[in-house]
Amino acid sequence: MNRPTTRSKNKKPKPSNDVDKISDTLRKIHASGEITQDDINQLYNIEKPICQGCRVNAKDNPNCFCGLIPSPNGSRKSGIWQKMSDVIQSLGPDPFKELRASLDSPAGLTNLGATCYANSILQCLYMNTTFRKGVLSIEVDVLRKQPVLDQLARLFAQLHASKRAFVDSAPFIKTLELDNGVQQDSHEFLTLLLSLLERCLSNSRSVVARTIVQDRFRGSVSHVTTCSRCGKDSEASSKIEDFYELELNVLGLKSLDESLDDYLRVEELNGENQYFCESCETRVDASRSIKLRTLPRVLNIQLKRYVFLPKTTTKKKITSAFSFPRELDMRKRLCDPAQVDLIYDLSAILIHKGTAVNSGHYIAHIRDEKTGQWWEFDDEHVSNLGDHPFGEDSSGHKSKPAQKEPLVHSSPVSVAGDATDDVLPQFAENGDSEHSEIFSSADAYMLMYNLRQTNAHLQKTSMVLNANNIETERTNCTSNDITSLPSYLRDEVDELNASYVEACHQYKLQKETTLHLIEERRQEVRLILSEAPVQSFEEPFYWISANWLRLWVDNIMPPVLDNTLIQCSHGKVHMAEVGSMKRLSASAWVKLFSKYGGGPALANDDSCMDCLKEAAHRLVCADSYRDRRKSVKELADSVLSGNCSDGTYYVSKAWLQQWVKRKITDAPSEADAGPTASISCPHGQLMPEQAAGARRLLVPENLWLFFYEDAVTVNPDDPLGCPSFPISSEQCSQCSEKISEVACLEDTLRAVKNKQRENHEKLAAGKSFPLLPYHEYNLLPSGWLTTWRNYVNASGKNTLSCDEPESLDSVIDKLTCEKHLRLLERPLDLVHKRGAIFQKVSLTDGLTIITSSDWKCFCEEWGCSENKGISAIIEHDNDAQDKGMCGKETSICNEQLGSIDGSNNRLDERRLVIRTSPEVCEECAGERASSELMRRLNYCNEDIYVTFVHGKEVPKSVLEASETAFDPGRRISKRSRRTNYGSAVNLKVSGSTSIYQLKMMIWESLGVVKENQIIHKGHTKIEGEFSTLADFNIFPGDTLWVRDSKIHEHRDIADEISIQKMDVEHAEEGFRGTLLTTDFPS
Repeated sequence: MNRPTTRSKNKKPKPSNDVDKISDTLRKIHASGEITQDDINQLYNIEKPICQGCRVNAKDNPNCFCGLIPSPNGSRKSGIWQKMSDVIQSLGPDPFKELRASLDSPAGLTNLGATCYANSILQCLYMNTTFRKGVLSIEVDVLRKQPVLDQLARLFAQLHASKRAFVDSAPFIKTLELDNGVQQDSHEFLTLLLSLLERCLSNSRSVVARTIVQDRFRGSVSHVTTCSRCGKDSEASSKIEDFYELELNVLGLKSLDESLDDYLRVEELNGENQYFCESCETRVDASRSIKLRTLPRVLNIQLKRYVFLPKTTTKKKITSAFSFPRELDMRKRLCDPAQVDLIYDLSAILIHKGTAVNSGHYIAHIRDEKTGQWWEFDDEHVSNLGDHPFGEDSSGHKSKPAQKEPLVHSSPVSVAGDATDDVLPQFAENGDSEHSEIFSSADAYMLMYNLRQTNAHLQKTSMVLNANNIETERTNCTSNDITSLPSYLRDEVDELNASYVEACHQYKLQKETTLHLIEERRQEVRLILSEAPVQSFEEPFYWISANWLRLWVDNIMPPVLDNTLIQCSHGKVHMAEVGSMKRLSASAWVKLFSKYGGGPALANDDSCMDCLKEAAHRLVCADSYRDRRKSVKELADSVLSGNCSDGTYYVSKAWLQQWVKRKITDAPSEADAGPTASISCPHGQLMPEQAAGARRLLVPENLWLFFYEDAVTVNPDDPLGCPSFPISSEQCSQCSEKISEVACLEDTLRAVKNKQRENHEKLAAGKSFPLLPYHEYNLLPSGWLTTWRNYVNASGKNTLSCDEPESLDSVIDKLTCEKHLRLLERPLDLVHKRGAIFQKVSLTDGLTIITSSDWKCFCEEWGCSENKGISAIIEHDNDAQDKGMCGKETSICNEQLGSIDGSNNRLDERRLVIRTSPEVCEECAGERASSELMRRLNYCNEDIYVTFVHGKEVPKSVLEASETAFDPGRRISKRSRRTNYGSAVNLKVSGSTSIYQLKMMIWESLGVVKENQIIHKGHTKIEGEFSTLADFNIFPGDTLWVRDSKIHEHRDIADEISIQKMDVEHAEEGFRGTLLTTDFPS
């Protein structure tokens, strides 16, 4: 048995005879007036076979239910047939993914946009056990008065005992009034935060909490200046200053030891920097250095990776590798060598990723004081690194073991802020068995070292005051058990955890319910579709809307059954909707109708006989219209070819030509309206044939009646209707008179222009003519000549529309200044070509030389007295000086200059000048030129052209284009293009555009880093980023050329834009306007 032919998804269906069969059936119905059951089966496609295995659903087959659901291994983008993974994803974030692995695993902090700098610092503070316990011991009444402390305690409590893998940091960030969209410096944030916490904690009654900042982070230094003559220290040397971090240089240094040596090095003051010693009462050589007096328990070391570049007034990050040890011995760094252990263990590394100063990303690597394990804190994500601060298999950071060195524990540690009542036990491994390692990183930005505790400290127990001022023994609570929190914080965390557990429960319930409902719907759809096909013609069936059926197949919650879309106006099944409905078995219909309701029910006997008869009538009418149009089209072809002599009505020739080209349709369309619209004048009469677009043809009466009938059918409500113009119709007299007047005016004007072109043949053609020394000429403005040339050369439709030049009388008056009655403009320069003297050409600027005959003709044509003319004579400069006349000097090369010799027509080597009468007013002309220059440079959003030159030699064409003034009348392509010597682009600029902005545009368009761009205009180099295009006289249309020096490495322009944006908008602001910089009473 052969498989039934089905339609392929990617191939067009083969032509069939179905349309012809339907047309024949409708013609038979119209002829007989009767409709049989076979006719209904034919017209409603009932007799089509049941499809099996079609890739898509066949719209022309109501018995086809293929393709309504995907194949067993297929899926869809929405509905019940999408992938289960997509269904689960549509339910929203899975709260189970936020579940914390265990309370021994640290929790992360949410990044609110650009708050990674704050998250990293907060994690460093939280992971410091002593500092965390100090914050959690703050009294409730103090927290109520200090919102910052309150939110910090809540944040630490959630980090301590929350069931979520990360905690929302928004309340704390909002309390500090930080802009979560602005990246800030983490070092500055830590400094300001510790200062703020120190002020807020000053009123706490808890011994641990009140001085926790000072006890953990504060050390002291002094700046000592010693006289080399008397050996005494200055008075200021005895001043002790507090510090909370050591800021160490990185530039040019490779290790922490080198940076500490650099920080504590002795500076010699001599020469101009000599120190005035009060004891010696004179300026003497001296030494200056920083002395470490006391060290904190937590030593913060800030690596100064950001350096200021004076040339660009920006900051740059130093990305060189920097090494630091796992354990740091600071005994020899104190000014008074300590008799105690000052061994620090590396506890945290703050890392800045990225090359830009005001962007990038901060993360923190922190050591758990309890387990000794290292963790990476990257906002919400926390990863275990093992015993190595950069991970056991770290490839981006280097580490090397150092020699074993026994550590001596002799006496209790004496450091800044030492207090026996707040020293909490910290368990460290025995130093004798530990290897010291050296780590290296190119991104480490801050290092934190914790002071290693001695056995004497481990035997102590801190006594602290609780919130009720009752002295109790503080237990060594290092676990993350929620019971270790104060009661008010424990209750809050319990509530948050309960809410989270409930959210997990609700998500699980919703997921199970949704998946179960989808599975039920899939089974229902498969069952009903298996019963849907009608197996025989005698079996009863129902019609159902295919659109509703698709909604029912795809949606989890289908709408009410709706068959109204396939109903006709008589309430029956419309034959025209056969492609939008399916033939459903009675059993399948009963199941759908009983469950989803709606309707109406349209059974097998609900075919609409009235609609079938109307369709048959329309088909016969369409056949008749096509036949009529085909016959009259042949007649129209004969009219256009001039073979029809019995025309009696006028129609538009252009309309008729378009009508003939259109395809023959079943009914008239909008294009068939208005056969006489273009030949009707505004007065409702026949337009004169001389008018534009009024050409017409005579058509026979039967053809005109066909056109008229179609036009009225298309626009039955048109109040003007379709005007008829029989052969006897006369042209509109008013329009004829007007056209005659215009034609007469055009003829007159055309004759005048022809006469002027004859009188000024070379000027009208824009041709230059050779000039003779000591020959008298006249001068006219170049701009006026350009306008005149466009005017006399205009033809056709532009004859009357082209602008007429001003009268010469007013033009000549404008050329002289009122103060001195001299010329305000200068003649154009002279040039030498092919052994003759010519004048440069300009369409807008300067005065152009014309012959005396041209001047006389212009005076007659454009109304001016010949005596008002501006005369000009070309002569040698020494002759002009002998006569005491002022001339216009012209520079011409020695080998090209000269004056005419009567015998051999050669030129001698002397400078030529144009002597004008009246003379050029240098004062007023200079002012006018300067004003015009400022006007031209005050442009906005205009095009300039930049050519990128690859080779060493700059092509001559590029130099000439760059040096030549732009001609506004010349048409230039504005597309980016590639030439043999490089790429060329056009850029939108203004006169106020800075060179820096221009370089950024070139960077974006041509990919050349701004530091590598060498820009020229001709031979002039464009330098200085703060200068503007106007400063270099760069006008619209000018051509620049640029070369790549390739000195600096290529980088992404996005980094530069980011730096520029941050520098301009936020760099100077910093934390200004936030709670961190607000002064308020503690």
